[in-house]
Amino acid sequence: MSPTSLALAPAGAAVAAGRLLPAALVGIALIVVLITRFKLHPFLSLTLGSLAVGAVAGLPMTEVIGSFTTGFGSTAAGVGTLIALGAMFGRLLADSGGAGQIVDTIVGRSSARSLPWAMAAVGAIIGLPMFFEIGLVLLMPVIFLVSRRSGLSLVKIGIPALAGLSVMHGLVPPHPGPLAAIDALKADLGLTLVLGVLVALPTVAVAGPLLARYAARWVQVPAPELYDSEPGEPDARRPSFARTVATVLLPVVLMMGKAVADLVAAEGALARSVLDFLGTPLVALLIAVIVAIFTLGRGGAMDRKAITASLENSLPPIAGILLIVAAGGGFKQTLVDSGIGKLVADWVQSSGLSVLLLAWLVAVLIRLATGSATVATVTASGILAPLVPALGTGETSLLVLAIGAGSLFFSHVNDAGFWLVKEYFGLSVGQNIKTWSVMETVISVVGLVLVLALDLVV
Repeated sequence: MSPTSLALAPAGAAVAAGRLLPAALVGIALIVVLITRFKLHPFLSLTLGSLAVGAVAGLPMTEVIGSFTTGFGSTAAGVGTLIALGAMFGRLLADSGGAGQIVDTIVGRSSARSLPWAMAAVGAIIGLPMFFEIGLVLLMPVIFLVSRRSGLSLVKIGIPALAGLSVMHGLVPPHPGPLAAIDALKADLGLTLVLGVLVALPTVAVAGPLLARYAARWVQVPAPELYDSEPGEPDARRPSFARTVATVLLPVVLMMGKAVADLVAAEGALARSVLDFLGTPLVALLIAVIVAIFTLGRGGAMDRKAITASLENSLPPIAGILLIVAAGGGFKQTLVDSGIGKLVADWVQSSGLSVLLLAWLVAVLIRLATGSATVATVTASGILAPLVPALGTGETSLLVLAIGAGSLFFSHVNDAGFWLVKEYFGLSVGQNIKTWSVMETVISVVGLVLVLALDLVV
């Protein structure tokens, strides 16, 4: 809002506008302090932060609660089912042995020189349907074994795999962060997926194998002797490599098909209607889970009882993620209904600052403060949501990716992933900063550069 518009507005409106920015700052600061200082769960922190925004802005608390619950419910309805289906798919991939089959096949066919690139491919493929933590736990034994047998540095083998996992986690749906941003910003999922893959592939290459060449010189760490043989049961029947990869890529192909159909097929055409239905995120992931039951579950010698147990066990671990994402939606709606979002939108439009750069910076600041990529994504999406009406479809998808890239910037001691990687790799804090933290920063910066480059042509 410009000084001129404030001068022309009624006194009450000017006072209200003067309280909006402090309200947003107090709400965000409270969330950061509760998460970092008092170690309160992000779900509770986001809820309390939303109430603080409304209180400082001078809104009736009944309206604040109504805004929060509306945003919470709509986000849970729009994103919750997708996260649940993604978790089921990932669990089937792991329990059936399909994930192990992908790893063994790619690594087994690679020379020592190409192993870092192979590990990046493994990380990206495994990271497409799986949450970061699950993928890391699954890949660590493989990283140790490949490092020991090849004689290559643990860092040179591990960083590419971590880059593949992290990039997919931050930039590509159906992961919770990108899905939450897509829902909050009303972006086209198929187009965002296509653009996300275009950004992800070169980002993995730069932050993975290329960075690993230098990181391995900075930090020399031998692989621990934790495994004498390949993990799992070598004699157990597993789904074939081709079948597993085809199943993993099925939802991606369906959603990309919808995006392509929307661009080239005439509206109302039968082919477009069919592809639009099959490419709807809920339908695409539901089809993928059903197909995976047969191609991965039955194909991996799992009986009905084992498949049922796998699907049931996939849901409890994501309860916290669902609550965080939904609470982020509630926080977003509180910002929008209070008028804070419009204030930010007016300022950005009058400043001439790149919306994509601003989105990245906001996500970076929240990431550095809270340590959570998911919290950074959902909070930044809420702040920037009012800017969407002025953007085109392509730029809205790029806005999602800019926020996702910013949410990965410089993981440090307030990030659970920082400690997970440190302990698995046996690194000191300093060594972890030189490897993992630098890798995350490279991902974030390269991702931003590629998003800005795509903005020139989309």
